[in-house]
Amino acid sequence: MTMNRERFEALAEAYGGDLRRWPAAERDAAAAKRAAEPAFAEAVLVQAGGLDAALDEWRPLAVTADLREAVVGAAPALRPRRLLARWALGAGLAGACALGVMVGATTWDPGLTGNGSDAVTAAMSGYDTLGEESGAAGDV
Repeated sequence: MTMNRERFEALAEAYGGDLRRWPAAERDAAAAKRAAEPAFAEAVLVQAGGLDAALDEWRPLAVTADLREAVVGAAPALRPRRLLARWALGAGLAGACALGVMVGATTWDPGLTGNGSDAVTAAMSGYDTLGEESGAAGDV
């Protein structure tokens, strides 16, 4: 597979100036391009290598205790309105749960204890004749 200049440049920008860092599937074509156009390939790889070196040398700055305190001190305080909203949300959810328990307790029928199959059978018994009342099953 041959590689054009645009592809070679794009891969150098993405993976750097060291062909060993490039995807394995692209290395043979890149080596062939490097052999076919050595001046072009070396110029592209040297430029990408310069960025690689700069990135390899970069280290994040250490955060001092003074800087950390300054950032935390500059952060906005939690507004009381947000605290009130959180409390109100929690109270509303607790109230909804309590109401659900109360409704369940007041509508509970002790006669329906057990597995409930008798109640389900009784409720479903009228559905067997629905198709017969409206006409033949094939008339739909």
